[in-house]
Amino acid sequence: MDQPIISVSGLRGIVGQSLSPQLVIRYIAAFSQNIPPGPILLGTDGRPSGHLLAEIIRGSLGMLGRDVVYAGVCATPTVGVLTREHKCAGAIQISASHNPPEYNGLKLMGSDGRVISAIEGEEVLKSYSNDEATWVDHSKIGQSQNCEDTISAHCQLVLDRVDVEKIKQKNFNVLLDSNGGAGSILGKILLEKLGCTVTTLGDGADGNFLHRPEPTAENLVDVGKKTTELGADIGFCQDPDADRLAVIDETGRYIGEEYTLALCLENVLAKTPGPVVTNCATSRMNQDIAEKYGSEFHQSKVGEANVTGLMKEVSAVFGGEGNGGPIDPQVGLIRDSFVGMAYTLDLMASRQQPISQLANALPRYEIIKSKVTVPKEQIPAAIDAIEAHFSEAKSNREDGLRLDWDDRWLLIRASNTEPIVRVIAETKSAQLSTQLCEEAAQVIEKL
Repeated sequence: MDQPIISVSGLRGIVGQSLSPQLVIRYIAAFSQNIPPGPILLGTDGRPSGHLLAEIIRGSLGMLGRDVVYAGVCATPTVGVLTREHKCAGAIQISASHNPPEYNGLKLMGSDGRVISAIEGEEVLKSYSNDEATWVDHSKIGQSQNCEDTISAHCQLVLDRVDVEKIKQKNFNVLLDSNGGAGSILGKILLEKLGCTVTTLGDGADGNFLHRPEPTAENLVDVGKKTTELGADIGFCQDPDADRLAVIDETGRYIGEEYTLALCLENVLAKTPGPVVTNCATSRMNQDIAEKYGSEFHQSKVGEANVTGLMKEVSAVFGGEGNGGPIDPQVGLIRDSFVGMAYTLDLMASRQQPISQLANALPRYEIIKSKVTVPKEQIPAAIDAIEAHFSEAKSNREDGLRLDWDDRWLLIRASNTEPIVRVIAETKSAQLSTQLCEEAAQVIEKL
């Protein structure tokens, strides 16, 4: 990765290579330039490089005249909660999410504790490109204070959303795989407050990953085995900054990230029907669940900020993304693995069924994701060709090209960083989804 990825929502790169202190300072100066006066909340996901970057950022924000509330190692959704609690003008979370340990980056949030919008992000990028920074003289240097209690407010917000006593009565045996990330700090306490017997993997929050950090099936084989060895009722697997959650059932089967949101929705909408928002690359099962409970279903562009923006617009009761990121607006407009854990346990307790049975009862679809190399200048023609080829489908160009049939869908989106288009298909079987992706690829390759 020779160049950092700089987007409307954050920055990411390899420490000591594409991610340098100079780049970080320039980027946070641009952010500071584009938010209202007030303190900035700062957190990190536990990677060793995060602590050093935090010191650089704290000093730089002070020289920009900003006060800093430093939360230390904490989960990204916790940063969102703390931003509101401390009435900050914005927040910076130091995290490279699911990327390998040599990576790090910054996530930017507004005063409402959610990832900044694309419009706000464009203004940050403009200031970054112009190398705008307003440094203050010695009399206006900002101050930094540590946040002494980073978890109580977030924990209570989550507990208030579920039937704690009913969950406690079940005394669930839970395996929590935080994998050296920030999730263990609140995760273990939350589960214990829910009456669970908790076994943790990678609970040091030190960035020393026990396995590759993205919570996918291939990376969690050993965690699945450990779940069965312990006789656990469920396994919860977080990514390093704990805004994504994958679920493993009591047999050691990887249920996956797509099912995290669906399980939460099944629980929420049964009690409180209302508008639901997912992005256009998330499984159709969520739409089926919404329709089952007579709830409006809305799709946004891909991206957490797009999901939360539409959630605000339609007053959604719940939303999220299929990468294991449920969003409860009553806790915060941000993806939250702790919401996922609490709602899943609440569903198990209220239905009195094991997680395997609950997952099996959900609508079944199979998503296949692939990519095709396409020169940037040919991408519009490729999208036109696919739309013409599948002319019988309902077409939507809000975010790339999404094609919908009664029983399947296909999404074609151009990458922002590579000369490729991403091809995602979902049908009732993996074979049919693969065939749909391959058919789309063949159309593109004929250009």
